[in-house]
Amino acid sequence: MQAENPGFFYAIQLNEDNRMANVFWADARSRTAYMHFGDAVKLDTSYRVNQYRVPFAPFTGLNHHGQMILFGCALLFDDSEASFVWLFKTFLTAMNDRRPVSLITDQDRAIQTAMSQVFPGVRHCINKWHVLREGPEKLAHIFHVHPNFQAELYNCINLTETIEEFELSWSSIIEKYNLGAHDWLHSLYNARAQWVPAYFRDSFFAAITPNQGFDGSFFDGYVNQQTTLPIFFRQYELAIENWFEREIEADFDTICTTPVLRTPSPMEKQAADLYTRKIFTKFQEELVETFVYTANRIEGDGAISRFRVAKYEDVNKVYIVTLNYPEIRANCSCQMFEYSGILCRHILTVFTVTNVLTLPPHYILKRWTRNAKSGVGTDECGGDLHGQESLTSRYNSLCREAIKYAEDGAIATETYNVAMAALNEVGKKVSVVRKTVAKLAPPDSLATGAAYDDKKSSTSAPDTAPLLWPQQDEITRHFNLNDTGTPAQSVSDLNLPRMAPVSLHRDDTHPDNMVQ
Repeated sequence: MQAENPGFFYAIQLNEDNRMANVFWADARSRTAYMHFGDAVKLDTSYRVNQYRVPFAPFTGLNHHGQMILFGCALLFDDSEASFVWLFKTFLTAMNDRRPVSLITDQDRAIQTAMSQVFPGVRHCINKWHVLREGPEKLAHIFHVHPNFQAELYNCINLTETIEEFELSWSSIIEKYNLGAHDWLHSLYNARAQWVPAYFRDSFFAAITPNQGFDGSFFDGYVNQQTTLPIFFRQYELAIENWFEREIEADFDTICTTPVLRTPSPMEKQAADLYTRKIFTKFQEELVETFVYTANRIEGDGAISRFRVAKYEDVNKVYIVTLNYPEIRANCSCQMFEYSGILCRHILTVFTVTNVLTLPPHYILKRWTRNAKSGVGTDECGGDLHGQESLTSRYNSLCREAIKYAEDGAIATETYNVAMAALNEVGKKVSVVRKTVAKLAPPDSLATGAAYDDKKSSTSAPDTAPLLWPQQDEITRHFNLNDTGTPAQSVSDLNLPRMAPVSLHRDDTHPDNMVQ
């Protein structure tokens, strides 16, 4: 695998009996993706909880299109605290010691302890799905008597924007339905600071939808509870290929079609040129909503001012925006920008009344832009959608050649400078060809809409219906990949793929010694 995929990283941990305890690997695409989008990471260990035959744990994140992507994958045959410490240290080594800003994991004491040791400065959040997975069983009798209860609980958990708002909403629900003695809800409340979104809005989680965390696993549709390890590796490759193809399609849609503008604002035009289509839609939704908000200055008339921002028909729900006008920096009490990296309607309303007509550069996160993965201009097109049968082979071939020149170029400063100059020149040529590909695209794939539409309605429907927890059929609905009667294999019987010289580590071995 390493011969076919330069940059492939892997490590194997042995237990005291010299048996394989855990395995971690990340291919070149995943490691490169992490360099661009590794600020917000999720570790999914639910496959162990749900008694899958393959006890694997993927590290995932979101790309600039809001699509789930894979950073690395582990097989955890041992789930001790030492194993998770090893896993996190190995993950860091694979990613060149670049730590994420935030990390979402399942609710597990061993994981939490390992997190505190390896990622002391990383914001750690417990996955909502894992916390709420018993909800349908624990609250079934309440749903039967009170049909509106689930929607109210959903709003309390997912739509409150401050800790105070969450606390008031939760207390109101508990009192309204007389649930003060409900043990399960009481346990959720006691752990609220570890999983409720309102407690994490001061940190970046790339959260662009309220249902984030309920969007399944990277391997949904590829792995089920009967999947054996040999089949898993085949399905792994298919899942990776699907990710790559979906990203190319989204790149093409972003760069080769024109979004319909809803306002005459130059800021909207600027955002349409900068953001990917998915992120622009989110931004546009916020911008359009400013038409129904007012902003009144309540303090300060110099460099720094505070504004009271509220909706016309809902003056009781107030947001406070602080604006440093000389620096054009603003903070909102909703903390949407800190949480998602997209400016909220409240700050945009203040920008409107203070004549800030374009987005300041410090509010444009590169990870959400169409050139998030490249320093080359923003006009290049996203690839040929008609030749993807050999996409992986083309990618791997380019990787192999690039690795050769990287090894030679890194020998000395002079060779490094020559190599970098050559890469920059090649990048320009590739960009020219990609533009040509865009021009050759079928006419019906290009948008013909007007540049401006004066409709003031919401720009998009919700991505998915509100979910408090996944439906039960969603938890188990996977394609049947192999005969359910296939017996489970022991670790000693597994026919593992050959992955070049193996890096072996005991529990107490530091990952710095790993062969990459």
